[in-house]
Order: sequence, then C-alpha cells, then structure tokens
Amino acid sequence: MKAYIFPGQGAQFPGMGNDLYDKSPVAKEMFEKANSLLGFRITDLMFSGTDEDLRQTKVTQPAIFLHSTILAVLLGESFKPAMVAGHSLGEFSALVANKALYFEDGIVLVSKRAKAMQKACEKTPSTMAAILGLDDKIVEDVCAAIADVVVPANYNSPGQIVISGSNEGIDKAIEVLKEKGAKRALKLSVGGAFHSPLMEPARVELEQAINATIFHRPICPVYQNVNAQPSSDPDIIKANLVAQLTSPVRWTQSVINMIAGGATSFTEVGPGNVLQGLIKKINRDIATEGISA
Repeated sequence: MKAYIFPGQGAQFPGMGNDLYDKSPVAKEMFEKANSLLGFRITDLMFSGTDEDLRQTKVTQPAIFLHSTILAVLLGESFKPAMVAGHSLGEFSALVANKALYFEDGIVLVSKRAKAMQKACEKTPSTMAAILGLDDKIVEDVCAAIADVVVPANYNSPGQIVISGSNEGIDKAIEVLKEKGAKRALKLSVGGAFHSPLMEPARVELEQAINATIFHRPICPVYQNVNAQPSSDPDIIKANLVAQLTSPVRWTQSVINMIAGGATSFTEVGPGNVLQGLIKKINRDIATEGISA
C-alpha cells in the first residue's frame, strides 16, 4: 500500500516551482489562481525571491502548499494513495491531495493560518529548539518542570524532538537538557513558538475560518498530526486541524501507525526530502522516494 506524505515549513528554497510554471499549463493556471486568491503575486517571491523573502511565514506556508499540491495534481492518474499525511502545514496539502478540501479553499485557509500564526508570534516573543539524542520522556519531563511556557512541539523521529515556547523557557530547557545528556540542543531560526499554547490566538482565528469552510469525505484516510490516527470524517478532520496549532506534531507515531495500517512505501510530494530522512530514522527498512519537480 502506498502512502503519500507532504512537507511542512522549512522545505522552501529560492526558485521553487518555477520549472513547473514554465512547463505545465495546469501548473501555471493553479499558480495564477493562487496569485489572485492571495491578493499578491506569490509566484514572484517563489521564483525570484531571496531566502529571507521565503522565510516570512505568510509567504513560506502558501508557497510550500502550492508546490506540493500542484505536484500531486500533475501526478494525474498515477496518484492513487492508500493513505496520506502531512507534517504540520503539510496536512493541508495532504487534505487537498486526498480530495477532502478544494484547492481554492486550501490556499485561502493556509494563508489565513500563516497570517494568524505571524500575529501570534509578534504578540509574544518566542522560539523553538531541536533536541537530539534523548528519550521522549526525558524531554517531556524537563519541559513540564519549567515554570515558563515550553512544550514538545514536533516528535520527528526517535531521539529527535523539537520544543517550543517562550524565549526564557527555551533557554532554561536547553540548559537542563544539555545537562541530561542531549547530543545537541539548538535554537531554530523560526518566527515563534509553533505548536505551543502561545499559538492560542491563532487557533481561535483559524477555527472560525475552518468552520466556515466545507470539507468533503476524502478518497483515503489522512493520518493527522494531533493523534497520529487515520481520519476520514470531515468533522473530525476539521477539529484536529484546529487543535493542531497548539498541539504537538506526532510524526514518529503517525509513520509507525501508517506502517501498521499497511503502508509499504512512502512518497514525499513537495520541496525537499526531510520527511524521507525522518522515515528512514523511524524504520530503515521501509521504501521511500520523493517527487519534487
């Protein structure tokens, strides 16, 4: 059984999608539709922008979503997923690919999500850090013992967790986790504390937008970040998407559950190959491939 997976923030690169725009009339039409719906030419930033341009959350998220969803459409009849999943933002790409969400509604929701997250980041100075080489339980216990806001945000693979929280909370956690034996405890270059309680203002905003959007029964289950379980019910999918903003991305458990559910190979659709690398760390025997152009 074939699983398709979709990357999240961090996979962007200057020039992304340019070849697709030039070579495919279908891709060009979808890019231009996105330009119109977003109210600015995101294609200019994707094709000609700098790293700094693309790091803006309001640009990054729709750019990666666009690249991924267009690639999925271009696969045509060969795109026959038994299941899908996406890492954080990538869950929206997965939901367009499995027909739970129309492309037009997807790009509008992703844009609203990005802007809401940007506002939440500006409201409270905050950050994230990658922690390598410790058991999940140790990281969880250290975060729970710190008075400032700091929580596990991404369970990426065994021994690789990203934590999220206030600047003070992250600094304290890094210090303690190094003492506990972390191989690395490194602050990330991000705009704020994604997947933490500090995203609550964004969650409230996104909930209104998602509740106003029609979701459909998908062609295959989506394994959602919040609980790592397969979902096909539109109401459950919507609720989990809302909860995702303030909850951790359970990627390790999602991949384990997808394999237990019958996945024999994983195809990453979108820029980069980060998810393929994470899957190999979770289960080195599973087949992976990427479609990025």
